[in-house]
Amino acid sequence: MDLVKRLEEYRDRERELMWEGTFAEYFEIACKQPAVARLSHERIYHMIIDAGVDTTRTGETRYKFFSDEIFGIEKPLQQIVDYFHSAAQRLEVRKRILLLMGPVGGGKSTIVQLIKRGLEAYSRTPEGAIYAIKDCPMHEEPLHLIPYELRGDVEKEFGIYIEGDLCPHCRYMVDNQYRGRIEEVPLKRITFSEKYRIGVGTFTPSDPKSQDISELVGGIDLSTIGEVGVESDPRAYRFDGELNIANRGVMEFVEMLKTDEKFLYVLLTLSQEQNIKTGRFSMIYADEVVVSHTNEHEYQAFVGNKKSEALQDRIILVKVPYNLRVSDEVKIYEKLLKQSALQNVHIAPYTLRIASIFALLTRLEPSKKAGMSLMKKLKLYDGEDMEDFKQKDVRELQDEAVREGMDGISPRYVINRLSNALIKNNVTYISPIDALRALRDGLDQHTSITREERERYLNFISEARKEYDEIAKKEVQRAFVYSYEESARTMLNNYLDNVESYCNKTKLRDPITDEEMEPDEHLMRSIEEQIGVSENAKRSFREEILIRISSLARKGMTFDYTSHERLKEAIEKKLFADLRDVVKITTSTRTPDKEQLRKINEVIERLVAEQGYTYESANELLRYTGSLLNR
Repeated sequence: MDLVKRLEEYRDRERELMWEGTFAEYFEIACKQPAVARLSHERIYHMIIDAGVDTTRTGETRYKFFSDEIFGIEKPLQQIVDYFHSAAQRLEVRKRILLLMGPVGGGKSTIVQLIKRGLEAYSRTPEGAIYAIKDCPMHEEPLHLIPYELRGDVEKEFGIYIEGDLCPHCRYMVDNQYRGRIEEVPLKRITFSEKYRIGVGTFTPSDPKSQDISELVGGIDLSTIGEVGVESDPRAYRFDGELNIANRGVMEFVEMLKTDEKFLYVLLTLSQEQNIKTGRFSMIYADEVVVSHTNEHEYQAFVGNKKSEALQDRIILVKVPYNLRVSDEVKIYEKLLKQSALQNVHIAPYTLRIASIFALLTRLEPSKKAGMSLMKKLKLYDGEDMEDFKQKDVRELQDEAVREGMDGISPRYVINRLSNALIKNNVTYISPIDALRALRDGLDQHTSITREERERYLNFISEARKEYDEIAKKEVQRAFVYSYEESARTMLNNYLDNVESYCNKTKLRDPITDEEMEPDEHLMRSIEEQIGVSENAKRSFREEILIRISSLARKGMTFDYTSHERLKEAIEKKLFADLRDVVKITTSTRTPDKEQLRKINEVIERLVAEQGYTYESANELLRYTGSLLNR
């Protein structure tokens, strides 16, 4: 990389963003590109949509703007996008504060950070270009220069909607410096930046005795009073409060409900009237999105306070629970670990999955449905079908659970414990057992759980351990199958030949003797029994397989052992059952002979090459599985 060249290119791009001109020039731009005059909610909505939209296999809408950072909370994200969509149409909802409420570590702050960082990047693109009156402390929309008497005609002829009024600083400049000649007022293109306090503001509550309201709305600059004479002169005021500088963008109100009441009163007029009252000035128009976040306890106290009813009525609440899908929880941990410097420590396969299973078990609510355990519910939520339950049951389970995802172990706790295991001396890898041990040991240090919760969480660690035991046995058994795909294909073809003969009431021919023979019922049942297909259900199951083969053939596709999920599971289980004794003897022998050693080395090579293990983690897996099979 040629750094000097890249720096030159960077400076060239920055110069392109430094357009300056007059209002007359800007109005021509606005006529050709009305999007430059969008209001704040509409700008954020288009920023999200312009990033791209996908639909998941379950029919949920997934927004690419969030998809690399936020996982498993599609419903809250959809509610947030719906809020911006309605507000973009200039409906009444835009005059509401967006409040994200949920447990710690659930992603509330990350969502707000994404919107803030996204706005900064979007304002640097041609689609998100934004212009302001030069030297205006509130980065004023230039169209505010147009007198109210002319705005109706402008909208009628050019289709440009204008809302709001000039701030006192710009009004003084237009009246005194330009004598009302608005076409000559200088403008410039701006890019949002929290660092430079342009269009992105953040307010954090602190000690109400020492924190001043000027942090929100600005204040009098005493050093200029002698020069300008009176405090009501715009030149004597610093429009540098967070609500001022966030004009046309977004203002994050960190933990809004922890703030002193006097700060919340400002939000009443801002949310409903879109105005800020500052000292000795009239109302100052502000177009900005106010978004905040809080936890459930603070929110319940806020709702119970009758004094805050006016503000409650101006809030749009979005609940942001913990993620409830194992596959998405794994993505969260992968993202957080990728940001660390511990790239030389190997994380064995299924380590993050087993940690995720434990975390999700603590977040799920027990179901009243007969036979529905938490583990079954967890797998259903993750897209797996169970014997007695299918994906169609998921919606009913979700409706049944009132507060699911609002309690339990946070991703922050899990990543803290994994980090603790990763940094130990001489650690080259961590396994699922290491992860469960670290999670268990950390429960004693967890400050917010009761003794009863600790006992319950220990039971969930045992549940996650049982799940890993089954996975470990399958991993080793799969690695023991020589030419696994070929073995599965051979078994499938034998099964399908017999099923076709059975369903069509024909006979098979022996490939060696050429004799006719009946379908091998023993072979078919030995496979079907692996997944619990009863004697009464065997015909319908076999006919279902033939229908699937016919359906794929019409589409020009070939049926293989992975084409039918239940048949795939049955063939895998049958292969593993046939190999169980071989695996047991080989893995549990303390002093393996030459042949057993050869098999072990082959299995380790396959685990490393095909399953993503290192030699050390593969060896541990074999030792662990050997101990399981000998119990």
